[in-house]
Amino acid sequence: MFSTFTPHKNQRYYDLKQECRAAKKLFEDPEFPATDKSLCFQNSPTGHVEWKRPKEICDDPRLIVEGISAHDLNQGTLGNCWLVAACSCLALKSELWNKVIPDWKEQEWDPKRPEGYAGIFHFRFCLFGKWADVVVDDRLPTVNGKLIYCHSNVHNEFWTALLEKAYAKLSMCYESLDGGNTADAMVDFTGGVAESIDMEEGKHATNTAARMKLIDDLLNVFERGGIISCAIKVNQSERELHMANGLVKGHAYSVTAIRKVRLGHGLSALLDPEKIFLIRMRNPWGKTEWKGTWSDSSEEWERVGSTERTALGLTVKNDGEFWMEVDDWCTIFTDVDVCRLINTSLLSIQKTWHEAVFFSSWTKDAEPLHNRSGGCVNNRNTFLQNPQCYWPVEMS
Repeated sequence: MFSTFTPHKNQRYYDLKQECRAAKKLFEDPEFPATDKSLCFQNSPTGHVEWKRPKEICDDPRLIVEGISAHDLNQGTLGNCWLVAACSCLALKSELWNKVIPDWKEQEWDPKRPEGYAGIFHFRFCLFGKWADVVVDDRLPTVNGKLIYCHSNVHNEFWTALLEKAYAKLSMCYESLDGGNTADAMVDFTGGVAESIDMEEGKHATNTAARMKLIDDLLNVFERGGIISCAIKVNQSERELHMANGLVKGHAYSVTAIRKVRLGHGLSALLDPEKIFLIRMRNPWGKTEWKGTWSDSSEEWERVGSTERTALGLTVKNDGEFWMEVDDWCTIFTDVDVCRLINTSLLSIQKTWHEAVFFSSWTKDAEPLHNRSGGCVNNRNTFLQNPQCYWPVEMS
């Protein structure tokens, strides 16, 4: 599934890196230059933006510091919580991020061999079923010496900013990432199959059977390496509306764990335990958390033994990650995006499966507005103007 890929813009990472080393210069990407054109397509940049290389931002830059974690990701000034939430999900699965960030140790800064550094990185994304290898240079947009877009909690860690830049390059500029669909990003990161669940339509808040089936399905997705995000619907006129309970409407959250938690202390918890389903989520802002039951400092945690709390990794700090009871989660959250991974190696041995490949092309409509891209479904006024591709297929 990940064995073949196509160099995006026909830029071959290893060839370009070797050329830069031979010329003793740092890579400057002509396909995504350090100019306002790479920042915006419509609006003007906020503040005086300077493109800086990591070495100009800190003394000891690294691609990854002490492994990858969902806590590495903090959303910047872009409204791309959908992308950052998907990245947080990606960070939970080493087998996935190792594909998106290929040969990361080879890409890492080596302080013992500074002459080997060429200012070039590459990332891989699955686009329309095919894997693309995207090259970027290490120049990043800053204001007053600080990164303005996605950044890590660790000052000298840059995988988050560089991955975001590679994804922005695919979209032509950073502003194109302002508003999007988490499911789309999850598919691009995994090559999996996405499913969007309408919690209101499924009546998960009121129907116990539907709710338990959903949780069983989500647990199954986690066990098979899939990733999950969720959000609360917002009116068209609203955007990222703060609620009294600490949650934010119209904002994407990554689901980082689903656990059946044992209540009680000592022998009673071991011999006759009461259990409850909890879901852990993370706000891509790296702050602003749920304030209700089972929040970080909630008195409900007194019902859980210290060993169980340690196993859950409970931390009481405003780091954007928090737990919720399943009933509350199903009542408040309205949209869930699930990305399931498909084991394509099984297809070749399943003789009963039918496989077909269809070839067609985009066509230009006589009405110009019909050719205008409306982006993600968040832009309801223009989404249906997206170009359409139609395959006339007869099924036997």
